[in-house]
Amino acid sequence: MVKTNLFLSIFFIIILKSCFYAQNIDRNTIIDSENGSLLLNVSITKIENDSIFASDDGYFTIKISGFYTFSKEGYTTRKVKLNSKKGYKIALQKTPSALNEIIINTHHLPIKLKSSTTSTALVSAKDIERGNSVNINEALNRVPGVFMQTGALNTNRITIRGVGARNLFGTSKIRAYIKDIPLTNGSGETSLEDFELSAISRIEITKGATSSVYGSGLGGVIQLMPKKAILNNYSISNETTIGSFGLLKNLSQLNYGGAKHNLKLVYSHTNSDGYRNNNHYKRSSLTLLSSHSFNTKNELSVFGAFSGLKAFIPSSLNETDFRNNPQKAAFTWSAAKGFEDTKRNIIGVSLQHKFHDRLKQTTSIFASFRNSYEPRPFNILEESVFGYGLRHRYIGNFNINDKAVNWTSGIELFKDQYKYQTFENLYQDFPEANGSIQGEALSNFKEKRYYYNLFFEGRYSMSSRTDIVLGINYNKTGYDLEDEFPTSASNPDQSGSFTFKGIFSPKFGLLYSLNTTSNIYANVSHGFSPLTLQETLLPNGQINNNLSPETGWNLELGLKGQAIKKRLEYNISIYRLSIKNLLVARRTAEDEFIGINAGKTQHDGLEANLNYNIINSEKIQLSIFGSCTLNQYKFRDFVDGTANFSGNDLTGVPSHVLNLGIDVNTTSGVYGNINVQNVGAMPITDSNSIYSDTYTISNFKIGYRKTLFPQLTVHTFLGINNIFDVSYASQILINASSFGGNAPRYFYPGNPLNYYAAMALNYSF
Repeated sequence: MVKTNLFLSIFFIIILKSCFYAQNIDRNTIIDSENGSLLLNVSITKIENDSIFASDDGYFTIKISGFYTFSKEGYTTRKVKLNSKKGYKIALQKTPSALNEIIINTHHLPIKLKSSTTSTALVSAKDIERGNSVNINEALNRVPGVFMQTGALNTNRITIRGVGARNLFGTSKIRAYIKDIPLTNGSGETSLEDFELSAISRIEITKGATSSVYGSGLGGVIQLMPKKAILNNYSISNETTIGSFGLLKNLSQLNYGGAKHNLKLVYSHTNSDGYRNNNHYKRSSLTLLSSHSFNTKNELSVFGAFSGLKAFIPSSLNETDFRNNPQKAAFTWSAAKGFEDTKRNIIGVSLQHKFHDRLKQTTSIFASFRNSYEPRPFNILEESVFGYGLRHRYIGNFNINDKAVNWTSGIELFKDQYKYQTFENLYQDFPEANGSIQGEALSNFKEKRYYYNLFFEGRYSMSSRTDIVLGINYNKTGYDLEDEFPTSASNPDQSGSFTFKGIFSPKFGLLYSLNTTSNIYANVSHGFSPLTLQETLLPNGQINNNLSPETGWNLELGLKGQAIKKRLEYNISIYRLSIKNLLVARRTAEDEFIGINAGKTQHDGLEANLNYNIINSEKIQLSIFGSCTLNQYKFRDFVDGTANFSGNDLTGVPSHVLNLGIDVNTTSGVYGNINVQNVGAMPITDSNSIYSDTYTISNFKIGYRKTLFPQLTVHTFLGINNIFDVSYASQILINASSFGGNAPRYFYPGNPLNYYAAMALNYSF
């Protein structure tokens, strides 16, 4: 059905273009290769006679055929042979040393990356394309301070500066957005793996409790920026990827880029048998982004993401199986043929209105739906979530004593309803069924979760060298729980409410320009993470209203800039994040946990990111990149029952992560990269009695991209991951308990040596 809709959409867009929006597309354009936007003030030189002219608005005309060069500061110079009788779209690529000049929108106040007063990381399209388009973990794990563990394509956990490491399954305490639409549910849990990676142009990550405009992200905020349609371009493309473990992915894209109306459609279907047993994975997704400019003051954009996933779950292994038989699935999960079958839809509409040059507003309304069925060895979970909300903000500026003040203020309203039931799994009673069998109902709950954020952030240029940033967020969160299961002695009524006190989270930042290329910054900020209802439930069925949310203060000092004639770009920061009311999930049965406030943690760390442009000639660009994360995360005060873990290392976080790589691009179309990652040991238990092993993973990719003629471009590439076939744990399950005399299952085995290869064609009308 999704494929049929895609082809109908393509047909409709082509007809629409021909009948209604036909326009002169033979004008030549110069665009940013990453996002398709027009590039202004590009210098164009005709090589034969050295005549120079400029493109002020991104358009240009060629009267005489021949060789031309296109150059702009921050972009790689490109030499192209042009025919005056044809139309061209010239795409320029940012140089690695220009990353600090990129405009980011992390705090709704567009600024250059090097002018941010927080530790903000940028994952560009080029960073994403260093690997395959199946899993985002490679790109995220090159960001200092960010670590994504991957047990399977559908089993992931992201931590930022150690926050979220204690979440047993999935990502928590980190907020995520796409096009102003929250991807984090009412309980603070986030899932990014449902989104098509090829539909993302870049990712902006704010690390630590520093984002006053987004509220409760104690660990940070992840913003996904979807790809926009390329201006004055009407094209379709298809990419097919094959790889190890039965990987087969097909990716189709449609680009309709008119002057006032544009549409980007991305459809993908991914199928993989997986490295392990009971590891088959199948996902289809459709992503759309359209924008419509009615006039110079009003623009409407629509975003939608629709996905369907069925993925079997091999789960974690004990140490013996991990060392000797890593392809094995956990026995109970294999016997039950455990899997998740999930459908997820998100749609949002944003209207931007410009009052005048000093004030504009953006209003976004959104809705999301998620429906999931998950047979597990201990029960079968059936759940659905429907959420909706609004985010409204103003952006303005004014002057004080001829010094600029830029500000943003707004409100975010969110509500979702979560229904979930559990049932007996009778797979052991009916072994001939060779899988899960649904039995009697065990529970039936309905949660209503809601919050609102009020936020303000302002930036004042005190002098030509000094900026200060002030921000504050007020959050109010609450839950209502309805227990719809019949009450009995063994099933007490768990209905109730949990409402937080309103929480104010202030922020202060300072930026000082050392010179024209380097800035130093500092910030002090507050953040918190809400509790989930599951964490508040007690074994007797009552809600524990005495629990407090985790809160923390972040102190940071950083240096950003360029050196060695702007060939070297660097971002370096040191920080301390102090968290109190540490929430611990204490296991009371195989699938039963209760939450307790058990103490404090202290997160001290150093992060560095470097890019060095070695060669930047007409024919070849060669650069090296590297990042370093060094941390010392400790339980400062942690007592769990009779056990005192104060002074121990924080569980589930590597002691260090080091990355080093080299990129090469040539004007002939050949490109490639090699990157190496070293991950330090992670404590697996709070007692620090068990650690994972340090490991080093090496990856390689080579590709060829060539325009055969103005309408057709071919792109092919080959990649090899884990070149030296290292055995390692790609995810760990902290504090795993043993049941029935079996050894604890701490380890998710990582993939051994594996490859992927792809062929893509792009045709422009």
